[in-house]
Amino acid sequence: MKVTKKKLDLAVAEEIISQEQSDNLFDFLKTLPSTGPSFDFTHVLYYMGGLIAIGAMTLFMNLGWESFGGWGIFFISLAYAAVGLKLANNFQKNGHAIPAGICAAFAVALTPLAIYGLQQGMGWWPEGSTYREYHRYIKWHWIYLELGTLAVGSIIAYIFRYPFLQMPIAVTLWYMSMDIAAMLVGGRPHFELRALVSMCFGLAMTLFAFWVDIRSSKSGDYAFWLYLFGVMAFWGGMTSQHSDSELSKFIYCCVNLLLVGVGVVIVRRVFVIFGAIGCSIYLGHLADKVFKDSWLFPIVLTAIGLGIIYLGVIWQKNEKTITQKVRNYLPLPLRELLAERTI
Repeated sequence: MKVTKKKLDLAVAEEIISQEQSDNLFDFLKTLPSTGPSFDFTHVLYYMGGLIAIGAMTLFMNLGWESFGGWGIFFISLAYAAVGLKLANNFQKNGHAIPAGICAAFAVALTPLAIYGLQQGMGWWPEGSTYREYHRYIKWHWIYLELGTLAVGSIIAYIFRYPFLQMPIAVTLWYMSMDIAAMLVGGRPHFELRALVSMCFGLAMTLFAFWVDIRSSKSGDYAFWLYLFGVMAFWGGMTSQHSDSELSKFIYCCVNLLLVGVGVVIVRRVFVIFGAIGCSIYLGHLADKVFKDSWLFPIVLTAIGLGIIYLGVIWQKNEKTITQKVRNYLPLPLRELLAERTI
């Protein structure tokens, strides 16, 4: 929970703390280094500038760079990366954590381009594709770019230790989940295989994010981007599975309900959002296919909705007692994580 001057003033009004304590506490909090993002104009400028720079060397790369040749692309990429790391180091020394993390992430994002240039220069790159296709098409030979990016990203993340550095790593893992499917079949995989690989890879990434979350709960939110792309890959692969069985569709709904529950427990909105979308998809299927002409379905659904609201009222009354009893059965690292997230 973010502590603001207004909230401290409310505490003063309730006579929880004195006005002097409120002023001293607020002045102290302002002196602490800010390592997490917030929605203010300064941070908007940081991220807007950083994402434009990263996008320029990734998503928006054009064919003009091919005129530099493989070695030209390689050495220019190294020079850009050196500038990014130098800026990250300077920002870090001056206590500017957010721009330091963004500049370090910029260096990581240049890794695929540098590897592409190296392979071009050595004559190892297959004919018929260019770097600009890396972010657009699924091909097996992108694996080398992705493995190199993961290696460089891990090293830089170990050195600088900023949460935003997990973003290029998470994106690379997401790309890899699709390209591995292409590698398994030696070409463009059929839709079902891509969905299955995406689901499995996403689940593995989500579990890895959970491990990172527990390990880093007291130092920073290093798991956010891993959760985002892990859940996205898992949920997208699961939703893309085709089945004519109503039992399978019901299981799909149950998994989405589980996602909502997990999201509430570990306080991660990405689980709740995708789980809620999945439940809505299932309810839409019931309304459109199973109970298409049933006048009773909307009434039952309304009753279920009101029942959930009533369940929320009961939960609110007994939340503290139930939460405490459940947490007593959890492992200590998980209890500490949940305690950090409690508002």
